[in-house]
Amino acid sequence: MALLFSPECAPFAIAAAILVGLTAIEMLAMVMGFSMTEFLGKPEVHGHDGILAYLSWLNLGGVPLLILMMLTLGFFAMTGFALQAVANAFWAPLPSLIAVIPSALATIPMVRASSRTVARIVPHDETYAVDLDALLGRTAEVSIGPLDQGLPGRVRVKDQHGNWHVLRARAAKGEGPLAIGASVLLVDHKANVFIAIPAPVDPTDADNQSLREQQ
Repeated sequence: MALLFSPECAPFAIAAAILVGLTAIEMLAMVMGFSMTEFLGKPEVHGHDGILAYLSWLNLGGVPLLILMMLTLGFFAMTGFALQAVANAFWAPLPSLIAVIPSALATIPMVRASSRTVARIVPHDETYAVDLDALLGRTAEVSIGPLDQGLPGRVRVKDQHGNWHVLRARAAKGEGPLAIGASVLLVDHKANVFIAIPAPVDPTDADNQSLREQQ
């Protein structure tokens, strides 16, 4: 345990502390109806030369910037602590400036591999370059709530192409709190915050549900 707080592990401890801080901020922001991941978005690197062109190898632009930062910090701290633990077991911890180099080199391919996996998942749950009006009139599910007239929550909705999107939403005036998991109808939006009402009940679904309960 003393090794974790030694000067030789300072760069990795700082990276781990920043990662914990970013995670806490993102969780707090989501509770308040905001998302740092959505705010930072995905950097556009296509058509660029120089450093951005090299960074695209790490999938910069393929995943949200915050997620890429968190992956980098996490793998850098993990490999650094592991390296120092091995060095300490055989002799003594390496000087921090020396330990940073192999840790950073090991982090690069790890970030690339993990970001490619994340990229297959994240785009289906985020809203990028979509016509917001095309989502009006669609039924969504409350994923972060309940929805009321206060801070926005989150709803998940499928577009006409079958892709899922996560949207900020509030309940319409006069509507009670809409609980997590409730089906809602998107009836309007102000900027990028949608207005939701309880989704109309499908009589066919209600009849089928009643039959299932009787059975």
